[in-house]
Amino acid sequence: MKLKRYLYEERPSWVVKCEHLDLTLGRWLNLCGLLPLICQPFRWISRLGDGLIWYAIMLILPLLLGWSGVLLTLQMALTGLACTWIYLFIKRSTSRRRPCDASDSIEARMPALDKYSFPSGHTLHAVAFSTLLIAGLPQLAGFLITFTLLVALSRMVLGLHYPSDVLIGALLGWLLARLSLAIHVPLPL
Repeated sequence: MKLKRYLYEERPSWVVKCEHLDLTLGRWLNLCGLLPLICQPFRWISRLGDGLIWYAIMLILPLLLGWSGVLLTLQMALTGLACTWIYLFIKRSTSRRRPCDASDSIEARMPALDKYSFPSGHTLHAVAFSTLLIAGLPQLAGFLITFTLLVALSRMVLGLHYPSDVLIGALLGWLLARLSLAIHVPLPL
């Protein structure tokens, strides 16, 4: 009973303030999606972030770069599997409701792929894959950073994630990519 009371009633004031800021920023970003000119491109970006663009890149790398591309694709695939395992474990452990399900003032602007929001798997994978690709192909940094930022932003504009979901997803993705790079450092191609 004491743990339940802490979780629902006796939260420290800084936690309450962070939750309020998270919800307020989430509402504001979701309002941006009211305009079809903004909402539709973010839907497309989010769909690309489902994995389509990353799978396409993994298929193209060996064709363009030979053995180096095979190694980079393998590194991306293994890192992607680690990212998926970790984010699914965290999602199931925390069971944080999506903002569109938790607040009447936030609307889902496209269907979610799963039930829970924390952390953002789209952002986690986008940051991890971009980090690996930039290490191997630094000339793609501008495109990859822009695309990754748009994927992260899309998840909030579409009402599917809180800003903290995206922030933690980005941090986890970066950490997992850095760990992967520490194990195997790809040479710039």
